[in-house]
Amino acid sequence: MARELNTIGVVGLGTMGAGIAEVLARTGLTVKVVDIDDAGLARGLGHLAHSTARAVTKGKLDESGKAELLGRISTSTTLADLADCDLVIEAVPEQIELKAQIFAELDKILAPEAILASNTSSLSITEIGVHTGRPGKVVGLHFFNPTQVLKLVEVIRTVVTEPDVITDVVAFIERLGKTPVVIGDRAGFIANALLFPYLNHAVKMLEAKYATREDLDAAMRYGCGYPMGPLALLDLIGLDTAYEILDTMYHQSRNRLHAPAPLLKQMITAGLLGRKTGRGFYTYDAADSPTVVADAQTPVSSEEGVPARDVQRVGVIGTGTMATGIVEVFAKRGYDVVLRARSLEKAEGALGKVRKSLDRAVSKGKLSEADRDAVLGRITPAVEFVELADCDLVVEAVAEELAIKKEVFAALDEVCKPGAVLATTTSSLPVIECAAATSRPGDVVGLHFFNPAQVMKLVEIVETISTGADVVATARKICLDLGKVPVHCGDVAGFIVNALLFPYLNDAVKMLEAHYAEADDIDNAMKVGCGLPMGPFELLDVVGLDVSLAIERTLYLEFREPGFSPAPLLEHLVTAGRLGRKTGKGFRDYS
Repeated sequence: MARELNTIGVVGLGTMGAGIAEVLARTGLTVKVVDIDDAGLARGLGHLAHSTARAVTKGKLDESGKAELLGRISTSTTLADLADCDLVIEAVPEQIELKAQIFAELDKILAPEAILASNTSSLSITEIGVHTGRPGKVVGLHFFNPTQVLKLVEVIRTVVTEPDVITDVVAFIERLGKTPVVIGDRAGFIANALLFPYLNHAVKMLEAKYATREDLDAAMRYGCGYPMGPLALLDLIGLDTAYEILDTMYHQSRNRLHAPAPLLKQMITAGLLGRKTGRGFYTYDAADSPTVVADAQTPVSSEEGVPARDVQRVGVIGTGTMATGIVEVFAKRGYDVVLRARSLEKAEGALGKVRKSLDRAVSKGKLSEADRDAVLGRITPAVEFVELADCDLVVEAVAEELAIKKEVFAALDEVCKPGAVLATTTSSLPVIECAAATSRPGDVVGLHFFNPAQVMKLVEIVETISTGADVVATARKICLDLGKVPVHCGDVAGFIVNALLFPYLNDAVKMLEAHYAEADDIDNAMKVGCGLPMGPFELLDVVGLDVSLAIERTLYLEFREPGFSPAPLLEHLVTAGRLGRKTGKGFRDYS
């Protein structure tokens, strides 16, 4: 049976400490808070007052409930006032010396059976615990910000943490209405170990001027359904906090992907720490405000400048899910579309897929029967490449094999009229290779739609070193006309989304492979702790392990980065034919 913990101490009343204190008091616990001085307590109480007032405004708390909650919290500037606490949670800045000093002092003050916990997001719990005479009663309790909203709590055990202590704190976290995940003592734990290399990679992309801050963030929001883009998230976390976490991870792992991007250090030195200072990667209307305002880096309207080419008739090559989705998207927006397949039978089959999709929209009341018929009337099936001769834009959506794509582009080069834009939907192959198969590389561009094309808003516009400025302008104008969100990037493996997403997925596989945590715990940590729509293993099984492995190999061959080398476990699963949902077995078994 777990021991009931009723009187809880919190050391540090910053944003995190105040959030933890509020969650504890909401549960009916007696909470004793200590900060370094009266000014620190006043700031923390201000956080509490603001948060609880917001809860009242939203109807989640009434005035009497607010008064009761705040009444359960007492404050002090002396650690000795925590002497009767069953559990003390430390939430001071991420400095190992400071935390060690506090733990050493608390060890002398608390009763022998009291538990000591650190809310650190990356520092070693073992190293903190050795400064006490009770390392077996020391754990990590990593809450996520905002604590009042996010359910995940990482419970970190060391090699000497007593099993009963883990039982007690897990029951305690569940009593708070949170989701505990028990893991070992390793820099970054689960969520940060997977999240921060991804954030760091995005900073390096910005640093290299590979894409704008807006396009990097939009790519992950619209391409992956993430609640925030990586740079906006770094501004929320605080660039100084992110730097400390990455630096701690790097010193433990010596993995270059964990080494903080130089741009982070430069921005910290300049005082650009994110929302808390009113300026980070973005500029905000005030310190601690979420409202972004225009600054010198805000893109101006692209309506002016290079004129786009006129596009009325569109060709789509392919009969798969992506091709038929793109055909439907163009036809719905009023474009005449030629659907080219290898045989008339395949073309008719692809047209049948479009009809089926439109019928679903009709049955759901999203489309009228007349509009469905009009859309279908704009689509012409074709077999010969010459039937694409009068198209203004041709989109290739065949199998993800470079040799096949190059054959298609060579054939298009022979039949398409001068000035036609030739686009590939490849998700990772070099667009320049397709362009080089033609005598008109300036007319070739990447248009990476996301699946399902009818639903997903994002399109990555991939510009090669040869792509004409008017072709890029045309691609952007078309995407906007289709109601899509276009982002621009260079012709580098993975473009934006896959280059950021797949190293993170690969890191998750390596974490599982090392027996650090179970797949369910890793998925829960990323969904509950980071607000992601799917955990890494859920997503890998949906994408297909063979597809994922191919993308990871492409990234590794392009960048030659040791950290990008595909996890052996992924290689083994693919070899065994466990490819995910499509085969019924992947990281999980499906009925």
